[in-house]
Amino acid sequence: MTSSPEPRRRRRRSGEARARRGVTLRRLIVFGLCLGAFAVALFAFKSVITDRPDPAAARAALARSEAYLKASNASAARSQAFSAVRADPAWGEAHLALARANLALDEGVAAEAALRRALDSGIAPARTHALMAHAILLQGDPRRALVESRKAPQADRLYALRVQTRAYVAGGNLAAAQEAATAAVTLAPQSADAWTELGRFRFNAGDVVGAIEASSKAVDLDKGNTDALLLRGELVRTQYGLVAALPWFDRALQRDPYRHATLIQYAATLGDAGQTRAMLDLTRRAMEVRPRSPQALYLQAVLAARAQRFDLARQLLTRAGGGVGQLPGGLLLGGALDLEEGAYARAIEKLRTLITLQPMNINARKLLATALLRSDASKNGIDVLRPVVARGDADTYALTLVARGYERIGERAEAARYFDRAALPVRDNPDWFSSDDSLPILAAAAGKAGGDDPKTLIPLLRGLIENGRGGEALARAQAVAQRNPGAPASASLVGDVLMLLKRPGDAVAWYKTAAGIRFDEPAMLRLVEALDRSGQRQTASTTLALFLSQNPFNLSALRLSAHWQAAAGDFDAAIDSLEAIRLRIGNRDAALLAELAFAYAGAGEPDRAARYAEAAYLIAPSNPAVAGAMGWALAQGGDQAGGIELLRKAVTLAPRHPMLRWQLAQAYADAGRKDEAVTETRAALATPGFTDKGAAEALLAKLA
Repeated sequence: MTSSPEPRRRRRRSGEARARRGVTLRRLIVFGLCLGAFAVALFAFKSVITDRPDPAAARAALARSEAYLKASNASAARSQAFSAVRADPAWGEAHLALARANLALDEGVAAEAALRRALDSGIAPARTHALMAHAILLQGDPRRALVESRKAPQADRLYALRVQTRAYVAGGNLAAAQEAATAAVTLAPQSADAWTELGRFRFNAGDVVGAIEASSKAVDLDKGNTDALLLRGELVRTQYGLVAALPWFDRALQRDPYRHATLIQYAATLGDAGQTRAMLDLTRRAMEVRPRSPQALYLQAVLAARAQRFDLARQLLTRAGGGVGQLPGGLLLGGALDLEEGAYARAIEKLRTLITLQPMNINARKLLATALLRSDASKNGIDVLRPVVARGDADTYALTLVARGYERIGERAEAARYFDRAALPVRDNPDWFSSDDSLPILAAAAGKAGGDDPKTLIPLLRGLIENGRGGEALARAQAVAQRNPGAPASASLVGDVLMLLKRPGDAVAWYKTAAGIRFDEPAMLRLVEALDRSGQRQTASTTLALFLSQNPFNLSALRLSAHWQAAAGDFDAAIDSLEAIRLRIGNRDAALLAELAFAYAGAGEPDRAARYAEAAYLIAPSNPAVAGAMGWALAQGGDQAGGIELLRKAVTLAPRHPMLRWQLAQAYADAGRKDEAVTETRAALATPGFTDKGAAEALLAKLA
């Protein structure tokens, strides 16, 4: 039985209808979704095109920006000001807040752009004059900044005075700058910003005592003021040392973690304190804030040069730009890198510029002389070093350079004289740069310069002393100190005169005054020498130890400390100090290697002592200190004959050196040569500067 065809046709048509209805429904759903997506896209596109403002969000962001700026976190303040500008681009207050934050971060170009947008948005011009003056000043136009600052209304008088202080300093008018800074403090005696500005001015003007007082006042008024903390850190670094300054920079960075100026100062201080990894991390953070920061690139170049990665150092210094390259530090680093590369003409150009800026920079003079000698300008090289080798404490390298210069121009007698001086292990007391001019000429030059200019005053004082007028020289120096009580150089000047007059005990007080203001390497060396020469060795040792605690990688302090440690018989400590120096400067310093040989011999390691002594002897066989170290190492290692031979050579080269004679006496005694031992011991006792009198007298008693 078959089914009827009619029901089948009806079922088929019914299925087709359901299928058509399903397709239609799906099409409607897809169309609806597309329409919804188009509406969303249209709404978003319309929002972008019209940049519809959000006044509530802008006000909230502005409030946060002002709070951050008040809390001395200018980086966060700028970020919130940007948010306010994005939320309401036509709102002038947002642009004004952005300008203030940029100014706090020393971004002059960005600040001026924000101020001009604020003016276009309806901000009254009177509200922008002080801010615009600051922005113009940051772009290097102090004259126009002064003009703009004078337009500021009374409400912005304090800000305008602070800008004027900086503008006058930039223009070289220190008297007007002092007047403006003092007026700001008088106007707002409770303003940390005003006191910070006064402190910064005094610091730049050389009044370090006044700067310390002002910065302390600023921090007392606002313990979280980033500018005040930064200045305090710089002054603590000057007054006490590198390590003491680190907490101040850390406090400033905690307040504003992305403040570029703080990052740079902190990084530089860490680098000088030997914390190179932390220094590198901070320079990288600084470059996150300013991707092509010249200061950060320069610090990285210094770090690369210290690691002897000279190609990298050159690349980084080039990237830092011409601005950094024309500063003293950039010129010195650039000249050294050019010299290492063999580009003598470039090195000479940079180093001549540096000496013009800093005539008493001895390192620059030695580098320039090296470049001149290598470029066959020996006479010019001698002229550059003439004021250096005129000093009684001229170092071996400078003396050898001058000797080689005379040798190249055929003046053998002069060359021999300087080679002889270079070979001596003892240096005379340091003097200032002297002058060949007559006393009337020196007095006229000093009078023309105003009396307090060290370039003319120091040669005049030296000339007075050389002409037997020491009392007049001392009176002039004391008058300078009275006129400049806050300048450490003026106190050091009096101490220097007293040292030249052979009055080290009187010089101590003046050097202590100078060191209490600026405890840097020159102040430390002066004070330590005066204390030592006046019979206060223990106090001198304490002073040296204090300096090393703050400046643990200072080469001069490490070397002096090692010398005293060895003299006191603490050879292990001396070895630690000397090895720290060797790691920094390498293995080409004969005197350093000789000292290491002596220290290792004293520590009971004759084999290592002999290796260092041999290395030193290969570099400088005619240096009596080196010959003595070699002889002492051989004698301590059991080679009495070889040791005595070299020690006799050393004594012949430097008969006034008490330690060499004492070592020879001991070597004679150990070899059983009684008569020679007695003779050399008595000679050592009669030599000025001999310190082991007790041991020498005991040896004489034993030999009697």
